[in-house]
Amino acid sequence: MDQGVLSALRPPLRAPVEAALEGRRLSADQALALADARGAEHPALWAAAAVLRDRGRSPVVTYSRKVFIPLTNLCRDICSYCTFAHTDDDPRAHTMSPDEVLAVAEAGRQLGCKEALFTLGDRPEARFASHKAALRRFGHETTQSYLAAMCAMVLEKTGLLPHPNAGILGRRELSELREVSASQGMMLESVSERLCGPGGPHEHAPDKRPATRLAMIRRAGELRIPFTSGILIGIGETERERVEALLALRDLHDAHGHIQEVIVQNFRAKPNTPMAAAGEPGLVELMTTCAIARLVMGPAMSIQAPPNLSADYGPLLLSGINDWGGVSPLTPDFVNPEAPWPDIEGLRALCADAGYELRERLTIYPEYLADDDFIDPGVRPRVRALADEQGLARDVSPEPLVEVAA
Repeated sequence: MDQGVLSALRPPLRAPVEAALEGRRLSADQALALADARGAEHPALWAAAAVLRDRGRSPVVTYSRKVFIPLTNLCRDICSYCTFAHTDDDPRAHTMSPDEVLAVAEAGRQLGCKEALFTLGDRPEARFASHKAALRRFGHETTQSYLAAMCAMVLEKTGLLPHPNAGILGRRELSELREVSASQGMMLESVSERLCGPGGPHEHAPDKRPATRLAMIRRAGELRIPFTSGILIGIGETERERVEALLALRDLHDAHGHIQEVIVQNFRAKPNTPMAAAGEPGLVELMTTCAIARLVMGPAMSIQAPPNLSADYGPLLLSGINDWGGVSPLTPDFVNPEAPWPDIEGLRALCADAGYELRERLTIYPEYLADDDFIDPGVRPRVRALADEQGLARDVSPEPLVEVAA
């Protein structure tokens, strides 16, 4: 790497960057020192992260072609920045029926989608009697049971690979979903307990307690579930707390080897929420956090930044990311409905201009696809049928499961 770039870094930052570029695992103190970047140090961190990515990965940037299935937008938590969740007296509140779920998944299959991203609120039946009644009409007592059934239905009837993002789950619930999904996920968001205090964005969201979320991610690791997680920046945390969250994810991955990608997601202010007037992270701030994620997590980890949440997302490639996440040709981003997905061919051209090939991946990453321990036997053949020799997505549409007569 150009030493002139490194010379822009003060000694407390230069030492950890040099250590990372030499292939060494950063200590917690070294990682936390990166949180103090300022001025010309920002582009120096981006450049170092990009070099580290290129050393550890092929010149390929990935995305997942998906449908977004918001199974229910009811939730027992109240977050100050969220417009996804509604109360049951809101006309926008909705729990999808099996027919609705299947219709979306089948439409996605016909468009070549391979991932069915299930998103839902945390245990809404604990708060809303009306939701419990709806579940019973569908033949279920819990949202988790209904989710597992819908994942199984989509897998069997369309061949799309379910990726549930269901919030806090117990060990048995995670195991049940493992039998009908290719991967699972949950954003850590933050390890800041302050954000759960009075006036904080998570004051009324018990499922956002850092210890609760870390325990859930740990359970997923113990069960050998390929897992997606990440941090949400701009909700009141400090730069140091962002690094602490990345270190917590790194520790969990070191222990269990199950975190297949780390997302760096930037907060977007929503109208009619308590944080409607809050400032949003700028592109420099987002790029620096992506770069720090690369330097902390190392060259092999997949680092993702959602392109639809930045008006100018091309420069993110300069900061060490290698994945754009899920992009849908059919469904909007129901969590950020004001932010449309980018055109895939536009993404392809942007990546080519930067020297990278855009490739479609599956919801499960290649290194987990090749390891039987990380895929339930019932899901394994469906997943591998959609993968090419590199473990990325084949240019085919999923096929429904055809039962062979005895």
